[in-house]
Amino acid sequence: MSDRPQAGSAIRDVSDTALWVAIYRAQESERKDALFNDPYARRLAGERGQQIVDTIPHGHAMSWPMVVRTHVFDEIIQRVLAEQGVDTVLNLAAGLDARPWRLPLPPETHWVDVDLPGMLAHKQQGMAGETPRCRYTARAADLREPGALRAVLDEFAREPRRALVITEGLLIYLEPAQVATLAGELASGTGVRFWLMDLASPMLLQWMERRWKGPRGLQNAPFRFAPAEGTAFFAPHGWREREFHSTWEEAKRLKRMPPNSWVWGLFALFMSPRRREAMRRFSGHVVLERAGPAGA
Repeated sequence: MSDRPQAGSAIRDVSDTALWVAIYRAQESERKDALFNDPYARRLAGERGQQIVDTIPHGHAMSWPMVVRTHVFDEIIQRVLAEQGVDTVLNLAAGLDARPWRLPLPPETHWVDVDLPGMLAHKQQGMAGETPRCRYTARAADLREPGALRAVLDEFAREPRRALVITEGLLIYLEPAQVATLAGELASGTGVRFWLMDLASPMLLQWMERRWKGPRGLQNAPFRFAPAEGTAFFAPHGWREREFHSTWEEAKRLKRMPPNSWVWGLFALFMSPRRREAMRRFSGHVVLERAGPAGA
């Protein structure tokens, strides 16, 4: 990530994407039919977050997949905590996620935000005076540094835990080799049982690169990870797919479809089953589970 933005660019580095997406959460929260309520989002995003949405190409039209992702993640997190005996949430590249304050989490849950020191300081300042609903820890770490994730995992393995890892909006900015290393380290982490992520397909990456091409786009935070094999990418690294939630299907369920979505529905009528399944996995929200022995 670069601290020096290119002239005319709205997003200076990957950390700025947290401000960008927070505005979408704020806008959704202000709707009468809001799917969720994040009363902290606009405060945390600030004027810079709004500037990003106003500046990037198609910024105001791209809220729907971010809103859908937020709500689906909310649902999955609460369900996994309630049904799977998870007592720890490890939120990697946490950004401006305010779930420990806004979701009705079990008070005994230990929520750990991991991010760069600057991002955590910004969040701490914005959340001053607010009380989280569960045990909360902010852990500064640069996950790009060798051994940084291992240090975090070792620190929180000192107590017996059953953990859910979240990488919301992170993997798409990493190289495949970095994701493979991350997956292997998480699989070897004592107590890590589940991994919640958003996953892009190569088709989605190509579409987004065309849509956000130009000096006001995302050249300072390029998209990189979209495995052609989908969740099978993670199998050699100790993970298997437990759940896949299509972004398109969830958007339809939640009534947050993009404009002119009926056109895609019409195209789908003439697709082969294989092509239709590929489109269903165009973008999704995934829960992986450890493929090794339960006591590993």
